[in-house]
Amino acid sequence: MKTGKVWLVGAGPGDAELLTLKATRLLAEADVVLYDSLVGGGILTLIPAGTRRIDVGKRAGHAMMAQEDINRTLLEEALAGNKVVRLKGGDPFLFGRGGEELELLVENNIPYEVVPGVSSAIAVPAYAGIPVTHRDFCSSVHIITGHLKDGDKPRIDFEALVRMNGTLIFLMGVGALEYICESLIGAGMRPDMPAAVLEKGTTADQRRVVATLKTLPLQAKQHKIATPAIIIVGEVAGLAGKFHWAEDRPLGGTRVIVTRPQELVSKLSEKLRRLGAEVLELPAIKTVEIEDNTEILAALERLREYGWIVFTSQVGVDIFFNLLLRTGVDIRTLAGIRFAAIGTATAEAIRARCISVDCIPEKYDAASLGKALAAAVAPVERLLIPRARIGSPELTAILDQQGILYDDIPVYDTVTQSGRLFPLSDVLKMEKPPYVAFTSASTVRGFAAMADGADLSKLNAVCIGEQTAQEALKYGMSPVTSDEITIDSLVAKIIEIHNALKMGG
Repeated sequence: MKTGKVWLVGAGPGDAELLTLKATRLLAEADVVLYDSLVGGGILTLIPAGTRRIDVGKRAGHAMMAQEDINRTLLEEALAGNKVVRLKGGDPFLFGRGGEELELLVENNIPYEVVPGVSSAIAVPAYAGIPVTHRDFCSSVHIITGHLKDGDKPRIDFEALVRMNGTLIFLMGVGALEYICESLIGAGMRPDMPAAVLEKGTTADQRRVVATLKTLPLQAKQHKIATPAIIIVGEVAGLAGKFHWAEDRPLGGTRVIVTRPQELVSKLSEKLRRLGAEVLELPAIKTVEIEDNTEILAALERLREYGWIVFTSQVGVDIFFNLLLRTGVDIRTLAGIRFAAIGTATAEAIRARCISVDCIPEKYDAASLGKALAAAVAPVERLLIPRARIGSPELTAILDQQGILYDDIPVYDTVTQSGRLFPLSDVLKMEKPPYVAFTSASTVRGFAAMADGADLSKLNAVCIGEQTAQEALKYGMSPVTSDEITIDSLVAKIIEIHNALKMGG
């Protein structure tokens, strides 16, 4: 059997968009991923559902797997011929024990690569508005571990640190915060030196406490600062009030769960991330093309009998035109046929095939599409409607009332997604309830199935369309409906709710 390979990959400080391009590619290609607890939830949801995952993180001081066992697992998986990604928070070689994990691989001639990650020592202060260097205040930066082992105090030459007069960054030092501050003062540093503790930086939960070296321990205690957090000491810490930016973004400090099918998730996720949201991609459903679909194949053979082709989703558009390609149907056969779309996104998918759209309802739902078609279709024209097996009956009910001829042919099924990495139970336990974006009733049902009976009442459910909102009500949620049935309107509604919550409304 061919020996596999191990990649030590830095996951960065938490924000999924700080993951490097190489790291993203390796996650998509990996057979197995061993990940730490400090890896951001948005990053974990990028791991394909079929990839085997092993949680080796430490939580509340309890390690899921001892370091020696991690090292041995990396070796065993590589010997089994697998592509192994060891996903580590921050950078694997900066207090990440990456060197320890390589030793056993080297001894056994296992090929490996190291993929650096953005370190929290630099990124977290940046997200808090603190430049770690500034020509007016310092000319050096020093990164120190404040980690305590077995109750011991960190072995740090505080006098040397004070003499260097640079910015001091302590990683894993929250438990030793009081000791660190007192030791620096004892070594000659000014008690009024600006200092800060930065909690969960680059994530939706990030917080900062800026004080002086003398008052920081008490301030951190009063604000109940917890790990993961870093400590920064130096004149630059006082710049946070001037340079803060992350929380000022329209959706800064928010976490949004996107439940759309994987093939449709990117557009919504990108819009939300650009506005500052931390996005967890948890596709609740997936679409599966119906195989050996004799009904649609027969319809393709008689395309010239149709006056209209009606699409109710982007998925339907993709499947239809892929069928044309696979079956060898000349696209010129569509000449003279008019096209209808339920909304702008579906219309854009049609236009991407260089085909104009002749009918889009003012309101993007099945009933409005039916009414628009009833006004546009000639009495002798027949409609082809390739859509989901379980489609809204409102469309065909209106067509029946108007005596319009149509062939309503299912081309795909919508099924509940499973096997996602980020545990939904972890989301539901979060102190700050996330927003959940629902784009259809089926995404609500899929999400509820993943929740497995958990209480969903505290979630900020934001829905496209009344039908979707009504479905959310069935599961105990208190949904808010977007003003229009569009992705842009959904995003705008999340911003509106977020602003109201910030104002205490």
